[in-house]
Amino acid sequence: MVLPQPATTAGRDALRSLLSVPARALICLDYDGTLAAIVDVPEQAWPASGATDAVRRLCRSVGGVAIVTGRPAPVAASLLGLSADEPTNLVVLGHYGLQRRSSDGEVEVAKWFDARQIDAVRGRLPALLREVEAPPGVAVEDKGESLAVHVRRTANPDDAFARLREPLATLAAKHGLRLEPGRMVLELRPDGVDKGVAIGQLSREFAASTVCYAGDDLGDLAAYDALDRLRDEGVAALKICVGSDEVSQLHDRADLVVAGPNELVALLQELAGTLA
Repeated sequence: MVLPQPATTAGRDALRSLLSVPARALICLDYDGTLAAIVDVPEQAWPASGATDAVRRLCRSVGGVAIVTGRPAPVAASLLGLSADEPTNLVVLGHYGLQRRSSDGEVEVAKWFDARQIDAVRGRLPALLREVEAPPGVAVEDKGESLAVHVRRTANPDDAFARLREPLATLAAKHGLRLEPGRMVLELRPDGVDKGVAIGQLSREFAASTVCYAGDDLGDLAAYDALDRLRDEGVAALKICVGSDEVSQLHDRADLVVAGPNELVALLQELAGTLA
C-alpha cells in the first residue's frame, strides 16, 4: 500500500510535516466506527484486525498517540487489548476527555466532575422513556459517567431518534448535562468537555507541530474544529474521515477519506512502516 494523498493542500502539507518531523507529531484516533466497526451490541465492538499493533508501532516513531473516545477509558483499552505496560506516549481519553488512562493503566477522572448530575438522570431516564413511548429496541448503555440511548435496533431508527431527541435534551439540560447526538445514539454526558477541548490540551502537552485526527461521527466535529484552530496557530493538521453514509458533515470537511476501519488500519500500518 502507498500512503494515500489528502485531497486538500492543508492536508498534504500536514502529511509532509508528519513524515519529516514525526517526533513532534500527535496522532489521535476515535474508537467506535474508526478503529472498530459499528455493531448492534457495544460490548462486541472488537477492533479491526491489526489495529492495536498499528497503534503500538506508531508509538515508536511519533511523539504521541491518543485514543479519544466517548467510551469509558478502561473499556476502550480493554477492547484494544492494552496492557499495563504500554509505551509511555500512548494515552486513552474516555468520555470525550473526562477520563484519562495513562500507559501504566491508571485512570484519572477530571476533578470538576459531579457524579450527582448523571445519577439524577440515571434515576429519571427509565420513566421518561416510558412516558414518551420509546419503541421496542431502544437500549440504554450505562457508561458510568454518561448514559447512551441507542436506537439502532428499533424498527425505524430515524423515527426513534427524532422522537427521543428533544425530551432527552430537556432532561440533560435540567441536570446540567448535554445531549450528544451520534450515529443512531443519543448520549447524555457532562458539559464542558468534548473531543476538541481534549485534542487542544493534548497538542499543547506533546508540543505537537503536527496533529492528525481520525473519526467517523458527529462527536468528531468538535475535533475537526480544534484542528482548524490549531492551523490558525501554525500547527499542521490532518483531518481523516472514516467514511459513513450516516454522517456527511465529516466527509465534507475532511482532508482524507477512507472507506472504513479496515482501510484506516491499513493506512496506519503503512504510515508506521514508512516511519520505522
